[in-house]
Amino acid sequence: MLCTVFLPPKWSLGYQQCRWSYDSDKRVQEVTRTFREKKIPCDVVWMDIDYMDGFRCFTFDKDRFQDPKSLVKDLHQNGFQAIWMLDPGIKVEDGYFVYDSGSKTDVWISRADGKPFVGEVWPGPCVFPDFTQAKVRSWWSNLVKDFICNGVDGIWNDMNEPAVFKVVTKTMPESNIHKGDDELGGCQNHSHYHNVYGLLMARSTYEGMKLGNAKKRPFVLTRAGFIGSQRYAATWTGDNLSTWEHLHMSIPMVLQLGLSGQPMSGPDIGGFAGNATPELFGRWVGIGSLFPFCRGHSEKDTADHEPWSFGEECEEVCPLALRRRYRLIPHLYTLFYMAHTMGTPVASPTFFPDPKDTSLRKLKTSFLLGPILVYASTAVGRGMDALQCTLPKGIWMSFDFDDSHPDLPALYLQGGAIIPVGPPHQHVGESNILDDLTLLVALNEHGKAEGVLYEDDGDGYEFLEGGFLLTHYVAELQSSTLTLKIAKTEGSWKRPNRRLHVQLLLGGGAMVDIWGKDGEILQLSMPSEQEVSQLVSTSEKQYRTRLENAKRISAVEVSSAQKGIELSRW
Repeated sequence: MLCTVFLPPKWSLGYQQCRWSYDSDKRVQEVTRTFREKKIPCDVVWMDIDYMDGFRCFTFDKDRFQDPKSLVKDLHQNGFQAIWMLDPGIKVEDGYFVYDSGSKTDVWISRADGKPFVGEVWPGPCVFPDFTQAKVRSWWSNLVKDFICNGVDGIWNDMNEPAVFKVVTKTMPESNIHKGDDELGGCQNHSHYHNVYGLLMARSTYEGMKLGNAKKRPFVLTRAGFIGSQRYAATWTGDNLSTWEHLHMSIPMVLQLGLSGQPMSGPDIGGFAGNATPELFGRWVGIGSLFPFCRGHSEKDTADHEPWSFGEECEEVCPLALRRRYRLIPHLYTLFYMAHTMGTPVASPTFFPDPKDTSLRKLKTSFLLGPILVYASTAVGRGMDALQCTLPKGIWMSFDFDDSHPDLPALYLQGGAIIPVGPPHQHVGESNILDDLTLLVALNEHGKAEGVLYEDDGDGYEFLEGGFLLTHYVAELQSSTLTLKIAKTEGSWKRPNRRLHVQLLLGGGAMVDIWGKDGEILQLSMPSEQEVSQLVSTSEKQYRTRLENAKRISAVEVSSAQKGIELSRW
C-alpha cells in the first residue's frame, strides 16, 4: 500500500560523520584523514550550510570550498563519499541564478493575495518552491542534476517542513497558496499541503539525482517526511540533545519509524545540541552503530564530537562499535534488500518473535536486526555488565567478535537463524566479492537453521535485471554432525570462488567452526556434551575477563547549564 524503501547504495550503510559545520575543504580533509590514520571505519563526510556562498543553495563559497570537484576526487581516493545540504529557502536576490530562474518560471509559493511569500531563513529573506506542481519539481530536479556534476554523492534536505524564522509557528502561514496538480488535490492553502511538503521536496531531489547519473542510486536524507517518503529518502530523528534521555528515546523513535514504513532512520549520534560526555558519546556510538542509518552530528559552538574527541577510553570503544557494524554490513544489506522487496522493517521491536508476551512491549533498550537481538544500556554509570537481559521465549545464543565491553550492547542470535558476516573494513569500498564469508549459525530446538545473503554491485540498477546473487543457506544437525549447504539461489550472478567460515554458536558465546569453500556442502562433527560444557564455561570466563579488563569510560557529571540547553537550529 505504501511502497517500499529504495534500495540504498551500499556505502550508505557505513558510518557517516557530520557537523554544523566542517566549514572549509581543509577541515574536511583533516577530519577524513584522521579517520584513516586512527583506523576508525567511516564511509561518508557531510557538508552543512557553510559550504555555500552566503547560504545560497546550489552555490559554493569561493574561498573555503574553492574546488569541490577536486575535494570530492580526493575524498573518493580515500574511500569517502560526500553529501551536501540543500534547503528549500531560496534567497531573494536579483542576479542569483536560482532565484531568477524560479521567478521566471513562477515556481514560488504565494501569499493569499497572489504575491510570492517571503520568509526569513539562513540567507535572509527567502522564497520557497511550490513542490506540489510537476513543473516546479522538474525545475528543482534539473537544478539538482547540474549540481551533482560537482562531485555530489548524496543530498541532505534540511529545514523542509518548511522552517521559517522569526514566527511563532516556525513555518509559513496556513493561508499561503499552493497551485497543486489536480492529482494531488489542486489549488489549496498551505494547511492542506504542509505535511507532504518535505516528501515532495525529497522526491524532487531524488529524481534530480537520477537525472544527473542514471547509473547510480540516489541517496537523499530528509528531515521532514510523510507516509511514502521512504521511496525517496532516509530520515533522521531531528535535532536532538546530548543527553541520556535523548539517547534512551532514540531506540523507540527508530522502531516507530520502521513500523511506519521508513526503515532507513537513525538519530544524530552523540546528540546535536550540547556537549556529550565521554561516557554518553561512547554509549551512543555503541548503540547507534547498530541502527539502520548511522551518522554522528553536532552543532556549532559545541565541542568536537568525532570519535577521537573524548579521550583514550572513548576512543577505544568507538572503533570497537564501528568495526562491529562493518562486520554486519552483509547482514544489514540483506535486511535492506528484504525491506525493499517485501516491506519488512530493518530494525524491529523485541516483541516481534513473541507477540503474545505483552511484557516485551515495554522494553525500550533493545531491538532486533532480523534475528539479531541488540540489548543496550542507556543509563548513566551502568554498563551492560550491570544489567540482566530480558529475552523473548525460545533459544537466543549470545555472541560477539571478541569485542565485548561494558559500554557496548550485548548481541544474541535467535535459534534457527544463520547470518552472514564480513571483514571489518575501513570503508565499504574496501570490500571484495572474494572476501572470506563467515556464517554465524544458531540452531533451533529441532537442530535446524536457515538464513539468506543478498549480494550485488552495491550501487546502480543491474539488480533490477537479475544482476545479483541471493543465497539461501540451511543447516541441520543429525547424528552429531552438522551439515550446512545451499538450499537455493536466485539471480544471474555466479558464485564467487571464496572461502567460507561456518561458526556454530553453542551458548555463552562459545562456538565451534569449520572452514570450507562457499557453495560446497560442509560437515562439522559436534563435540561431546562434556566438551560443549567445557567450551561454554571457558567462553563465559573469557567474556567476564574482557569486561573486567576493559577500559571503562569514566562517568562525568553534566553541568546544570547543559542539561537545560535548547535547540537552536530553528
